[in-house]
Amino acid sequence: MRRVAALALPALVVLAAEPLYVLVDTAVVGHLGRTQLAGLAIGGSVMSLAVWLGTVLAYGTTGRAARRFGAGQRADAVEEGVQASWLALAGGFTILLVLEAAAGPLSRALAGGPGDVAANAEHWLRIAALGAPGLMLGTAGNGWMRGVQDTRRPLYYVLAANALSAALCPLLVYPAGLGLIGSAVANVTAQTVVGLLFVRALVSERVALRPRPAVILNQLTLGRDLLLRGAAFQACFLSASAVAARFGVAALAAHQIAIQLFFFTALALDALAIAAQSLVGAALGGERVAEARFLARRITVAGLVAGGLFAGLVALALLAVRPWFGADAQVYAEARHAWWFFVAMMPAAGVVFALDGVFLGAGDVGYLRNLTLVSALGGFLPGIWLAYLVDAGLRGVWMALTLFIALRLIGLLHRLAGDRWAVAGAVR
Repeated sequence: MRRVAALALPALVVLAAEPLYVLVDTAVVGHLGRTQLAGLAIGGSVMSLAVWLGTVLAYGTTGRAARRFGAGQRADAVEEGVQASWLALAGGFTILLVLEAAAGPLSRALAGGPGDVAANAEHWLRIAALGAPGLMLGTAGNGWMRGVQDTRRPLYYVLAANALSAALCPLLVYPAGLGLIGSAVANVTAQTVVGLLFVRALVSERVALRPRPAVILNQLTLGRDLLLRGAAFQACFLSASAVAARFGVAALAAHQIAIQLFFFTALALDALAIAAQSLVGAALGGERVAEARFLARRITVAGLVAGGLFAGLVALALLAVRPWFGADAQVYAEARHAWWFFVAMMPAAGVVFALDGVFLGAGDVGYLRNLTLVSALGGFLPGIWLAYLVDAGLRGVWMALTLFIALRLIGLLHRLAGDRWAVAGAVR
């Protein structure tokens, strides 16, 4: 468990750094006015897609690199990072070109038509898109370095880049007089710096840096499965918001508060999943199947304990977050309908996130993809639209989310009990 903590805690700081910087950015831009803040919200939501794509690449790279590392093939593990970085660079420039071409139409569509908000979003997005290559390189770098169980250097890189950006943002927005554009320039600076730092880390490993199409193709295949899995998650959470909105403004406001807190807890539990990826992948790569199974069981228990602790915190938070609801008693009453389902699902969610990491580390991505799709299409989506048809309110929305977690938990525990996930060797 000390090994798990040594990997999970730095990963948690890295995961939290970006949301914390976004809060700083939002606070700075918020003083410019509501149209600038709305423009940042629209532009930021578009750029979050690039962050999601980068995260998918990082998760796929960690498992592959961890297997090589566990087999005593550190150079080959770093080679996975080289190929992931070429893939990230290509993806980053593709995102850059697409956003430069589509920034105007996208901004107007999301803003509900032309106007000051759309114009601000477009200007911010055109500048911020320049950071896409660095952003993608940074996520690929995080992926391979987690695979070789080096979580300290990524911690230093991400903190340094975000600290630089947090310092630059207010200076560029106000004294330099750039306004909203200053926020975008600060973002690009941070993403480019972090990308270059991870490239420097690759160069320092003294491995060949040429692209290898066969390895890149294998990574793309893995990425396809992870993208499909991620798309199922996006469909679930978008549907939850859409159905909550149909129950009224109070229900939607309460759902927004609860779901954001859920995302925060998911972020913390993801750090445990990252440690699981690295350790389980290394054990299987070194053909230590018994160790991988032992790690999987211990990490499952750790997930259960972490989920239980969060359940207690979430239960207490209903009182602590009362000011978030302002003076609106109806919003608070709606939140209470969702809150106890949220509390009840947390221990199961802790196990689900932990086992996601175990199976990602084992490279059992096809099973994770299928389980997520079945749980979403066969459980959550029918459940949530049934909740709408029978007018179950926000309680029905969170019942469906709880069902989604429960179905995934059953499928993951069933897989853990069998042998098919624990495939030994440097390559699955």
